[in-house]
Amino acid sequence: MVSATKPIELYFWPTPNGRKISIMLEECGLSYDVKPINIWAGDQFAPDFLKISPNNRMPAIIDPDGPGGKPLSIFESGAILQYLGRKTRRFYPTGERARVKVDQWLFWQMAHLGPMAGQAHHFRVYKKPKIKYGVERYTREVSRLYRVMDTQLASQNFLAGRYSIADIACWPWIASWENQGQVLEDYPHLKEWFDRLSSRPAVQRGIAFGHDWTRTAKTASDRKQEWRIMFEQKHSPSTKSDKK
Repeated sequence: MVSATKPIELYFWPTPNGRKISIMLEECGLSYDVKPINIWAGDQFAPDFLKISPNNRMPAIIDPDGPGGKPLSIFESGAILQYLGRKTRRFYPTGERARVKVDQWLFWQMAHLGPMAGQAHHFRVYKKPKIKYGVERYTREVSRLYRVMDTQLASQNFLAGRYSIADIACWPWIASWENQGQVLEDYPHLKEWFDRLSSRPAVQRGIAFGHDWTRTAKTASDRKQEWRIMFEQKHSPSTKSDKK
């Protein structure tokens, strides 16, 4: 276990991207304090949070025991996973060939699985009225990506050969397979992998909190309206100073 002088601050909401980091922190045995970022209430636009995550997205972390013993803030889940892997020397190999294997699948998740699964979820669950083209396009693309994983896992237990941050990055997105219009049993090797990770105590601890945070959230249409208003207010010329 790697111990810090103070717990790592995890700026979190229970989404797939947020759960990547809570799982990783549990797997590494690092102490951490959860700082909820209620994305329904617009916490991600708060000035103090934007200093940590300028793209107004969670997760983000502040490690009080960063390089040189000085605090370090990091945004973007992939960068956080790599940093924690280097910090603890766990789940992120030091050898270049092995690290490249992990990075390939980590960036595949960031560039493909996450965005496409998120779009499928949006068009299948949130978008009203339904847009057939969006539903079919993104459901079909997620199915293709699931097949890519299923093929990779046909000959090995983990995406890069050994359990790594690539697996940790992908698992929370597969956990929402139903909202993406998928049937996990259609991908037997992927399902075995998913079940294998689901049985890990650290994974179970990493997803054990936050399930009830959204139960009192507003309807999807109300949330969409709030997002639109916040975006327009944030980017409207009228909100900027006219002083020269």
